[in-house]
Amino acid sequence: MRRGVILAAIALLATLALAAPAGAITYGTPDGNGHPEVGALLAPQAYSDGTWAACSGTLISPRVFLTAAHCDPGVSRVAVTFDASYDPTTGTEYWGTWYADPNYTQAQNDPHDIAVVVLDHPVTGITPAQLPEAGSLDDLRMGTRFTSVGYGAQSVTIDHGPSFQYADVRYVATGGLLTVNPSWLRISMNPARGDGGTCYGDSGGPNFLGAGATETNIVAANTITGDAMCRATNVDYRLDTASARAFLGQYVTLP
Repeated sequence: MRRGVILAAIALLATLALAAPAGAITYGTPDGNGHPEVGALLAPQAYSDGTWAACSGTLISPRVFLTAAHCDPGVSRVAVTFDASYDPTTGTEYWGTWYADPNYTQAQNDPHDIAVVVLDHPVTGITPAQLPEAGSLDDLRMGTRFTSVGYGAQSVTIDHGPSFQYADVRYVATGGLLTVNPSWLRISMNPARGDGGTCYGDSGGPNFLGAGATETNIVAANTITGDAMCRATNVDYRLDTASARAFLGQYVTLP
């Protein structure tokens, strides 16, 4: 999720050799209407700064919103929004029921860190994203570009410690593939390479295959974790694996 999972993420560092679960898009730009299928999982109550986006996610069918299991809100009834800039007084929310993969753990080999919100009513006027075909990410070339989208922290400042700035605004950035393993994609978000990426609050959000002219509407992987300062590596759970597909196949028709 966001601030509340930072300590848990630090514990995960020992397992993943990384740091906290990712949240917001950094070194990116406001998305506007670029990815209307990307939404925010709203917290049960506002954070101390007045913002509401706890995690990010993607509409993958008219009634199914895909996100991450570690975003668990602690309640079964949750709301999501697809507003590019969410205002609780005027925004549009869609209510639904939370379902996480029952096999979710923090295991490095396959954490099953995947969840859905089954919405009470279909979302109209938004075309859902596509899921990847089985095993289709196995042979990706290093440097393949990805487009990351989410509602997490847009910037980090250092004073007496890191401070993350949130705005409930959907942001977008791109990065190049570093490595592929059986459960994960690791994508550069190093600004020195001209890349941007994810931060606290982007967890559960999509990493679309391709960028710019090559971008597709295929959600290759969900944002899960990354480095503590949100400027090195975006680590994402693959959606083309047998375990991810076994869970998702209960809710949507798979390609």
